[in-house]
This record gives sequence, structure tokens and C-alpha cells, in this order.
Amino acid sequence: MTIKKRRVIMAFFGVIITGFCVGGLQKANLGTDPFTSFVTGIANLFKSRYSVFYIVITGILLLGIFLIDKHYIGIATVINLLLTGGAADMMHHLLNSLIPFPGLFARFGIMAISLVFTCFSAALYFSADLGVSAYDAWALIASDRQQVVPFKFCRIITDSFCVLIGFIFGATVGIGTVLTAFCMGPLTNFFREKITNPMLEE
Repeated sequence: MTIKKRRVIMAFFGVIITGFCVGGLQKANLGTDPFTSFVTGIANLFKSRYSVFYIVITGILLLGIFLIDKHYIGIATVINLLLTGGAADMMHHLLNSLIPFPGLFARFGIMAISLVFTCFSAALYFSADLGVSAYDAWALIASDRQQVVPFKFCRIITDSFCVLIGFIFGATVGIGTVLTAFCMGPLTNFFREKITNPMLEE
């Protein structure tokens, strides 16, 4: 299989798995991811709906990326916009059918599995280098441009900022939010170095 085909497959499955994990985190109901917290907080500030400000904020982020480094906008960016929501709804519906009323232990298990696979899926489409989501791109741009602070720390900074803004403006912040904020960068970096980058080696 050619490198190009491998990259496309990695990007596709990275986005789909991300969507599944979002559905898992929703089912666990122990706190949303940092970007969702941020968007929810801003929507609360303007007394509007999440869906409205998701489009607005994502649009602003994409415009900034286009002006600064449009290399991060690609087929995976489009796939992310089109498929993540559907994959999340599918997984949430499946989990509702299988375990309609999970106990606390099961919820923690779903959260832990979703968190780990969220990091793995992010590593897949980061390594594929065919574009990333608007939010993911900013930590990558920061780490690539100044080449002093590693990606994992740039991601912790952006995630922590989003959680803080979300919390200030009334978004629900739980243990899942905090764990995602502090684990996403290091775990994604680990998967990139150990698994997904080597997948592209001849």
C-alpha cells in the first residue's frame, strides 16, 4: 500500500474513532471535552445555543488557520466537519441500547476507554497530515512554529484555557473534562511517537 493511501485511511479512521469517542464521553456524562466546554460557555455568555456558536467559533478558528498556516486544512478537516457528529450520535445511540442506565463504575469505564481512544484517533490524523480539526490545529501550530514548547504542553495550555472559560461562563465541567485537558496532549504525543508515525515508515 502506498504512503498516500495509508495517510487517507489513517485520517478517515482517526476522524470516525474521534466521533465514536465523543459519543462515549456523552454517555459517560462525567464532563465534556475542553473545546465543547469552551463553546458552551461562550454560547451561555451570549445567551445563545451551542450549535450556533460551534459554527461561529469553528469558522473563526478556520479563518485564522487559513491566514497563518493553511497547511493544516485538508481532507481530514472536511471529514471531521461532516462525519464526527454522525459518528458521535451513532455511538451514543448504540450505548443507550446496550446499557441504557449504566452505573458509576460503568460510566468511569466508558470515560476511560473513550479518553484513550480519543488520543489515539487524534494521533492517527495528526500523523496522516491531511488536515486536522480547527481546534486541534492551534496547538500544532504553536508547537511547530516556536519549536520550544512540545505539542503535549501546548495542548495542555489550550485545553486548560478552554476549560477555564467554559467554567467561568457556566459550562458543566466534570472529571472527564479535567482528565481530557491534562491527558490529551501527552497521550496523543505518545501514540504519535510509538504507533502512528511508524505506521508511515516504509
